[in-house]
Amino acid sequence: MIETICNKLIDRIRVKMPEVDDERAEIINYGLQLVIGEIPKAFVILGLAYLLGVFELSIFALLVVAPYRTFSGGFHLKSHIGCILGTTLFYCVPALIGKYVEFSFVYTKYILAVCIWIFSMIMIKLYAPADTENVPILRKKDRRIKKVMSYITMTITLIISLILENSVFSSIIIISVLFQSISITRLAYKITRNKYGYEEYCKTQEQAIL
Repeated sequence: MIETICNKLIDRIRVKMPEVDDERAEIINYGLQLVIGEIPKAFVILGLAYLLGVFELSIFALLVVAPYRTFSGGFHLKSHIGCILGTTLFYCVPALIGKYVEFSFVYTKYILAVCIWIFSMIMIKLYAPADTENVPILRKKDRRIKKVMSYITMTITLIISLILENSVFSSIIIISVLFQSISITRLAYKITRNKYGYEEYCKTQEQAIL
């Protein structure tokens, strides 16, 4: 439905602006689909979080992992329904765990945080920044900066989880970092049928040379 609406808008734009070629039309269409598609998805996701009783905690989960996700990347579900379900799970599940699962052992959060930090460091080394075919990160300088910032933001986020006395917030942060680190892995990309944009670009370049 959203694709149909965007196509009709593009047709009208091209009628009024004949100078818009196929390449520019495709770029505009992609941008429109992102804008028009994200607005209703945001309302649905927030509505589900409210029904689950974790509205504020889900927003906290979204905000706290945003810097790490911005630099490390991650897979994108291609259908709007899949994206809604995936995003809801990505932010509501950590909120639900933080709300209902209490660490009974005093050092549990420290052990979890250290284990997840080690796991995340390895995943960042192997896969970050995890781009997609639609938005590949091709410049080596940009990739290097994003990888370094992934290390930094992930580490700072986990340190914050250890400093906070509120066990609910600490749990949400730790689980959110774990989910984000999993989202950049090759297994996650394979399950969601995504491909790393930079890898695909390099393959194309090698094939062109051959």
